[in-house]
Amino acid sequence: MPMIRNLRRAVRRAYRRTVDLSHPSRSPLGSTVVNCVIYENGVRQPDGAPVDEALRRVRKTGRGFVWIGLHEPSQTEIAGIAELFGLHPLAVEDAVQAHQRPKVERYEDTLFAVFKTCRYVEHEELTATSEVVDTGELMVFTGPDFVITVRHGRHGSLGPLREALEASPEQLAKGPAAVLHAIADHVVDDYLTVADAVQNDIDAVETAVFTEHAGRGDAGRIYQLKRELLELKRAVAPLDRPLQILTTHSLPPFGPDMQPYFRDVVDHLNRVSEQITSFDGLLDSILQAHLAQVTVTQNEDMRKITAWAAIIAVPTMVCGVYGMNFDHMPELRWTYGYPLVLGVMAVACFVLYRSFRRNGWL
Repeated sequence: MPMIRNLRRAVRRAYRRTVDLSHPSRSPLGSTVVNCVIYENGVRQPDGAPVDEALRRVRKTGRGFVWIGLHEPSQTEIAGIAELFGLHPLAVEDAVQAHQRPKVERYEDTLFAVFKTCRYVEHEELTATSEVVDTGELMVFTGPDFVITVRHGRHGSLGPLREALEASPEQLAKGPAAVLHAIADHVVDDYLTVADAVQNDIDAVETAVFTEHAGRGDAGRIYQLKRELLELKRAVAPLDRPLQILTTHSLPPFGPDMQPYFRDVVDHLNRVSEQITSFDGLLDSILQAHLAQVTVTQNEDMRKITAWAAIIAVPTMVCGVYGMNFDHMPELRWTYGYPLVLGVMAVACFVLYRSFRRNGWL
């Protein structure tokens, strides 16, 4: 779908450049309401308006929709918006409390969707305590003439996405369904970006494990990477069924014409799921290889200790015999007895040393 690919490229460009995402009409309604904008025929209306006034204008004309962005609202702050738009109390409670699994639920003519957002945490070197994946949550209420997004977490801003959509009015003219698709597509694309970055960490750990002088702390790094990968999996895996629902059911306010777009998102989600599964299996193999290397190293150390103990045992035994101080012992009165015993001990130790070297113990 060329239009969707162009939209994705526009979102990536918006994130890469440093821009001021604040518009003149943004955030006149308090700290919780990040944005409140009216769109008609896919075009952003220039005049900002309070939430109630924006909804009244849209329903009076019967054209367009209003898109409201919220950031971590409290129950009190969202109560007025919930009453104005007729949002279901259970959905509002989920949106406020967060910590929800990805899902899609229908409440009469309103659709409530929950997404887990992910961000890769940059780090100079992976350690046993490094944070690799940072997650947040994004809730989306969609109705016939409104979209309400509720964001939780330190990342996942929809400012660049909104600007990219505004640059494609033909897609935005499809209404709230197009916004939900763009959000789902954006979230899944972030999963792909995080998965690619995690793969670089896995490659670094794999290289470190299979070098000649592997560090003893690699097990902690591998385990930490597996934990962070599990965090990513918890965001990705539960999203499959909700997206499948959007691809197979005509849910209000969506028509069947949006189903192909969501199928494209499902394809990308399946790719991420396959990557995570392969990463998990690879990390298991790397961990097993590391533990095997540690075992081999320990065995080599034990063989060296045993070999040196055997070599030292020869002079110890001879010295122990001659240290008993009996009167009648061989060669006690012989002039060359002492050098002979030292020579015998040296030869015996040398023979044992050569034998252990030949067998690879030393």
